[in-house]
Amino acid sequence: MRWSSLPAALVAALAWTTNAQSDGNENIKSVSLRTHTLVQPYLDSDMASRWFDFGGDTVIRTDSHVRLTSDRPSQSGWLFSRVPLTATNWEVEVEFKVSGRNQLYGDGFAMWVTRQRGVQGNVFGHTDNFEGLGVFVDTYKNNRPGVVFPYVMAMFGDGQTSYDKNNDGKASEFAGCSARGIRNANQPTKLRLTYFQDKQLKLELQYKNENDWQLCFDADSPPAIPNIAYLGFSAETGELSDNHDIISVRAKNLYNSPIVGGSSKSTPGNKNKSTSRAKQGGGGWMWFLAKIVLFGMAVGGAYAGWVAYRSRSKSHRF
Repeated sequence: MRWSSLPAALVAALAWTTNAQSDGNENIKSVSLRTHTLVQPYLDSDMASRWFDFGGDTVIRTDSHVRLTSDRPSQSGWLFSRVPLTATNWEVEVEFKVSGRNQLYGDGFAMWVTRQRGVQGNVFGHTDNFEGLGVFVDTYKNNRPGVVFPYVMAMFGDGQTSYDKNNDGKASEFAGCSARGIRNANQPTKLRLTYFQDKQLKLELQYKNENDWQLCFDADSPPAIPNIAYLGFSAETGELSDNHDIISVRAKNLYNSPIVGGSSKSTPGNKNKSTSRAKQGGGGWMWFLAKIVLFGMAVGGAYAGWVAYRSRSKSHRF
């Protein structure tokens, strides 16, 4: 080991420990969840996805999208993660596309964080009486007077309550918004769902202009999601149809970073505790770097000693 390699080791260690990114709020950090992220080409070398399963009429085009349904009648497809989404607080950003050539179209697609996984049914292609969270991008209006469609809504299922398709889920709606223009949009269409357990559920949409996020809803104290819940997507068509495509899924684990010095609303005791934690965190960084340097010195010293021992051994032979 050469001493010149030590700076490279330090840089690598720093890159690993600072991989978390700020998520808008300086006190909220995020870490990418590879197990719940899906991007092109979607499939591995063995033509399967390591982290996602799919079924029904779902078709994968490795150069462009995962198509849950084509623009044909009576189709149903799904895409679900293989492992549960166990993060307490998370954010999922999805790029999707709903498109078609017909003036009349339907029915829409859904995003799921549910205990059930990959079970086909009549709620946007997935099973009814689900347990967990469903977010529905509903493009066909059945019976909701005064509501502009397409309509995006969230529903928390308890495993017993059915989704009322005839009335577009009005009775079981947790929160929602109209999203006229989300179909056949001229720019990338995305949704971003943020969840903090027992604190917040927020949905943002991008469909009017790129990087222009529209707040759909921001609700406090949402119902709990099951501890074992899978991330998934599904879509269906009936007599009317559309293409329902998932282009990318990017999931993050969210966590609060320590607040240095406390806040103005903190009590003196809490402020002292925050300051103490900050000092401990700073000391932890210094000790971490010191350990890397000491480890490098120990390895370098051992290598130098071994070289010297080998040289003496060779000189004693002759």
